[in-house]
Amino acid sequence: MSAARLRVARAFGPPVEGVALLSEEGFSPRYDLDRWSGVITKAGHKLEGQNIKDKVCFFPTAKGGIAAGWAFHDLQWKKIAPKAFIFGVTNPVMVQGAVFAGITITEGWTPHPGEVLKTGDWVRVDPLGRSIEVLRSKP
Repeated sequence: MSAARLRVARAFGPPVEGVALLSEEGFSPRYDLDRWSGVITKAGHKLEGQNIKDKVCFFPTAKGGIAAGWAFHDLQWKKIAPKAFIFGVTNPVMVQGAVFAGITITEGWTPHPGEVLKTGDWVRVDPLGRSIEVLRSKP
C-alpha cells in the first residue's frame, strides 16, 4: 500500500517532518494567534485553543498584510513557530515572511489535504520534490 501524498504547486524551505494541524479556515499570524504562546485565540476560529508550535499547519488561505511578514520572524525568535505553513492560497507578504524567518512554506495542493490526512498524522514536507507525504496516521 502506498503512502498518502499531496502535490504542492510552489514550495520553499528545508524539508521538515511533524504533526499535521488541519484548518478549514484561513490564518493570520497577527489577528488569530497569541504571539507569546503560539495558541490560536481568535474567538470562533475553528482551531481556537490549538497550538501551532512545531506543527505542520494546513490553511486554505492566508489572511493579513504587511505585518504578517515580521510576525513569522517574531514566532521563530520566540521559538513558537510551526515547522511549516501549507497554504491553499497565500500572498507575497506571507511568503516573504516565511522565507525571512526560515519557516518552510508551500502553496497550492492536489488533492485537498482533508481527503488524505487528518490532524495528528505525522507528515513529511519536501519542498524540492513539491510533495507532502503521510508517514504515520494518527490511530
